[in-house]
Amino acid sequence: MIGIVVVSHSRALGAAAAALAGEMVQDGSGPVIEVAAGLDETTTGTDATAVAEAIGRADAASAGDGVLVLVDLGSAVLSAEMALELVDAEVAGRTRLSSAPLVEGLVAAAVTAAAGVDVMGVAAEAARGLDAKRDHVGDLEPQDGAAFPADGAADATSRSAADLPGDEPQVAADTVADDAELRLQVSVDTPHGLHARPAARLVALVNRHPSARVRVSNVETGQRPVDARSLSAVARLGVLEGHRVEFRVGGPDAQQVVDDLEQLAAAGFGDRADAAVAGRPRPTPRRSPWVVGSGLGAAIGPALRRTVAPDLTAYQDSGEPARERERLDRALETAGSDLMALADGAEGTDAAEMMRAHVVLLEDPSLIGPAYDGVREGLSAARAWHEATQRVAREFETLSDSYQRDRAQDVRSAMHRVERALLGLPEADPQALGILVVDELDPATAIVLDPDRVLGVATLRGGDTGHGVLIARARGVPVLPGLGERAAVPTGTVVALDERRGTFVVDPDADERASFERLLDERGQIRREAQVHAGAPAVTTDGHRVVVKANVSDSEEARHAREQGAEGSGLVRTEVLFDGWDRAPTVTEQVHALNDVARAMGGAPLTIRTWDIGADKPLAFMTQQPEANPFLGVRGLRSFREHAALLVDQLDAVCRVARDRPVQVMFPMIGTVEEVDWALDRLDEAAARSGPGRPEGLGVGIMIEVPAAALRAEALTSRLDFVSVGTNDLTQYTLAVERGNDSLAWLLDPVDPAVLRLIRTLCEEVAEGVVVGVCGAAAGDPLVAGLLVGLGVDELSATAVTVPEVKAALRGHNLVDLQDLADRALRCDSAAEVRALLAR
Repeated sequence: MIGIVVVSHSRALGAAAAALAGEMVQDGSGPVIEVAAGLDETTTGTDATAVAEAIGRADAASAGDGVLVLVDLGSAVLSAEMALELVDAEVAGRTRLSSAPLVEGLVAAAVTAAAGVDVMGVAAEAARGLDAKRDHVGDLEPQDGAAFPADGAADATSRSAADLPGDEPQVAADTVADDAELRLQVSVDTPHGLHARPAARLVALVNRHPSARVRVSNVETGQRPVDARSLSAVARLGVLEGHRVEFRVGGPDAQQVVDDLEQLAAAGFGDRADAAVAGRPRPTPRRSPWVVGSGLGAAIGPALRRTVAPDLTAYQDSGEPARERERLDRALETAGSDLMALADGAEGTDAAEMMRAHVVLLEDPSLIGPAYDGVREGLSAARAWHEATQRVAREFETLSDSYQRDRAQDVRSAMHRVERALLGLPEADPQALGILVVDELDPATAIVLDPDRVLGVATLRGGDTGHGVLIARARGVPVLPGLGERAAVPTGTVVALDERRGTFVVDPDADERASFERLLDERGQIRREAQVHAGAPAVTTDGHRVVVKANVSDSEEARHAREQGAEGSGLVRTEVLFDGWDRAPTVTEQVHALNDVARAMGGAPLTIRTWDIGADKPLAFMTQQPEANPFLGVRGLRSFREHAALLVDQLDAVCRVARDRPVQVMFPMIGTVEEVDWALDRLDEAAARSGPGRPEGLGVGIMIEVPAAALRAEALTSRLDFVSVGTNDLTQYTLAVERGNDSLAWLLDPVDPAVLRLIRTLCEEVAEGVVVGVCGAAAGDPLVAGLLVGLGVDELSATAVTVPEVKAALRGHNLVDLQDLADRALRCDSAAEVRALLAR
């Protein structure tokens, strides 16, 4: 005979319900009923450990026939679920949680169990515990007036995708009635399944129906149903794209809840709001609206220190559980209010939704409940919260899907925010003006910087040519990387930095402040004068024309580049254009995005670089294996030798755009003739999809980033139209200095004579008619631009913000003088000597 466990907030209620059920069974022949209720005789609450012990006793008494657990409400459900994680796995496998009403369900369960029915049959009878009352009273109909289907309901409704609101074929749903409970099954077609944002929308919907009982299970994995009001519980179901989930809904407005759930599922749980062409989801790029900083290369202001995990040893435990509970509640409220303020300030962006998802996490009973339990058991608020959230984060890390495993970061982000509130540590004010101080500037952070608020960036680690640094500088934000611990200053400390001179001053005195202010005024005047003539071509005093383009990552940056006088784009970074996409864009989606960039450039020519990934540039929708030395590994074009379909799709999109617009295509990380031939074969394969061959006027080129390419220029370029020097990589490979290594950053300078000699060799040895350009950071330095032209470079592609000053610098020289400057630079012994030559 099975055993039964009663879980209730009240010990008196649990005992009375058990006694009532016992009276329904003759001669004491009923099942063992264990009670796990209340924290003591007078204190309400539930304890997962006590529930686990009661399950163990009931299982022992049942001799392995199984255990049915009935619960009253709220955290009793969570305690029962947690108890199943505490007992032996075999015992848990024989135990069933019931959503039946406590008193009526318990009575029905006791009588049925006494008849020798197995645990599943007892559970079914318990679920029908309200039948008699409903038939007699008749007040348990859904709010829309539709009665619950009759017992056994052989005529239960079954609706297919075509019956759903909006006629959405992507969602298959079936609604069946099971006595006092409605069930709904839907297929989840959101990318990565029910991850943080769609799960948060689901929880928010359920919470709008406080009288409803809603549980959800993953049909594919067979996991037990969980409370749909718990974000972490829903997320831990591991629901992936294509999985089916089942909702079990009870309560007076059950039908309304089911209808709302169907509508939410039909809308892709909110993740299909911006559906792209062909009806496929189009992820929103994670970047802020395009705003440009000063472009002066220097800044002064208060530090905005991005804090990491706080030191919990600094927390002062009061030793009083009631006081610690109060502290935790206050910290949760503070953290939630701060997050809502951030979400309101970023309304309409991806960041706003993520902030709101974090707010839902802070209200999650599976986080708060165990934390409260820890406080009652004597832990400090800080330790109880940390342990509860770390446990949930670790559960996320055990999931099979890598994207869902990464959601542990969301839990820890919420964890640290509450911990900072407990410690009284300030959060960086997102509206404050200042200089951001971070350990290292990654590309994802650089993309979302608001240059209106962030005057500059100082990093403790990282090199001068890291991609995060380059992206920030492209937006006019000065960055000084690799400063070490001297940059680890508290928020509010005044700091001054100058990226051109490499200076960083903490708490400058009056004279130092005045000097920086004069520097900013002088550079501001030079920049304003250059902008007046930004639209004019760059022609030296002796009539030599130099084309100056811009490196861009999206249509907004392209629009800004055009306003700055750029004569097209010498580098469209497609891996940044599609940053934030968790699946590969279709050919149509790529055509759409590239046309947006082309329109923003006003019809000026574009040079589209194919996916340039590897090392410090990951692509979310293409997995790469870890490498011991990724900078010398599978990078750029090499990444697609085994994934050619992705490259061919991209080249197909480029060809389609090129049939209507002036376009060039450029392949990165090329070192051999065989690689050139392979790339051209893929281009021809792609071109054949949309026409008889390559579009007329489509220019084809490669990047020169490795010394081998510069040294075999003629052989590499015999079938090409242009080359473009990536000075950042060419410098690191020539000097054997990884560009992210801040301890060697002092060696990494593109004007090193060895690098300059390679550029001169390239210019002299390319095949006849091949145009030589530079698209690395050196092209945006007004002092270095003239030196490059003197070496023989035909075109420059700079960061948009520097285009006016590069043009102005070239107009102030004649070509003969620049060639003489280049000859003298090649005779120098070091980069420092070249820099001194340029400064004269």
